[in-house]
Amino acid sequence: MATSTRRIRWGFVVLAVVAALLFAWAIFGHKAPKPAKVPPVAVSVAKVTAQDVAISVSALGAAQPWSSVTVHAQVSGKLLSVAFQEGGYVKAGQLLAQIDPAPYQAALLQAQGALKRDTALLENAKLDLARYQKLAAQDSISGQQVDTQAALVKQDEGVVMVDQGAVDAAQVNLNYCRITSPTTGRVGVRLVDPGNLVSASDTTGIVIVNQIAPIAVTFTVPQGDFQRLAQASNGFSTPLATQAFSQEANEPLDTGQLSIADNHVDATTATVTLKARFPNEGQKLWPGQFVNVKLTLQTLSHAVTVPAAAINQGPNGAYVYVVGADNKAAVRPVAVMTTQDSTAVIKSGLTVGETVVTDGQMSLRAGSTVSTRGGGGGAAAKSKAGA
Repeated sequence: MATSTRRIRWGFVVLAVVAALLFAWAIFGHKAPKPAKVPPVAVSVAKVTAQDVAISVSALGAAQPWSSVTVHAQVSGKLLSVAFQEGGYVKAGQLLAQIDPAPYQAALLQAQGALKRDTALLENAKLDLARYQKLAAQDSISGQQVDTQAALVKQDEGVVMVDQGAVDAAQVNLNYCRITSPTTGRVGVRLVDPGNLVSASDTTGIVIVNQIAPIAVTFTVPQGDFQRLAQASNGFSTPLATQAFSQEANEPLDTGQLSIADNHVDATTATVTLKARFPNEGQKLWPGQFVNVKLTLQTLSHAVTVPAAAINQGPNGAYVYVVGADNKAAVRPVAVMTTQDSTAVIKSGLTVGETVVTDGQMSLRAGSTVSTRGGGGGAAAKSKAGA
């Protein structure tokens, strides 16, 4: 009986010790874990600036000669010589080629002889008419003879006019044997060699002369942009500044003016063809070359701008992340007036000097702590520099 009592006492002691240990663990050992510290989000930032922005329209264009002439023979004959260097420059009126003139010189001489003969006959007929008129005044001959002689004079006058026309035609054909350049420009490769027979019916021609200074660039714009261009140029009565850039390196080639617009909208493409004139003094534009064209509509002075990469689109419109002095990002709705290349013009929502996020927005939430990277120069960078 004493042993049983002793076991019960030890059991209570063990239970009391275990209860005390559990109580102590519950009070002192079970502590809530500390929340993990969220690292700042690395982003790129940029400053909101004020600058002059040129509002422009861009298009793909092709250079073409301001004028292009395919030189053809206007008479048939043997091509004796060419007087130009292939790929060289010629002036208007400069000799290009010579056709054998011998047949046309002979034709001219024949026509001149017929003219002299018939002119002499006309003079004789006039003298006879004058004598007949004297005799008729003396009532020595009949009036019918006078009238007949007067008609003969008019007939001879008509023959002389025909002969004069033949002389002029022969002279024109002789002049056509000497082929001159109709315009100032650059000649291409010759299309026929000396010694060949040429004629006015040849479709190939002898050479092509292209005027490349000035030069033209044609391009098409959508009808919506056409309306903007027409408004900016007062119906194309005021030339618009136009720039041409190379397609390969986007380097500026020349600056010209747009003043020519086609007279209709292409119904199949809803575009309008435009033509700009470039001085091309440096000859960087070449016929057939494809170029990028930019037309300046207007220049916005002191416009509020940010990099276009800073603009995000949400259900409620455009917004940006603005980095404050505490290095926290805040969502700011903005109104974008237009975007030119990589620059966005802000109508409202931002002020000059504020810092916006340009890269890393996908990892941001409102109130996120940020750290700048890549020389962003934002508020976070200034804070670090101050620390």
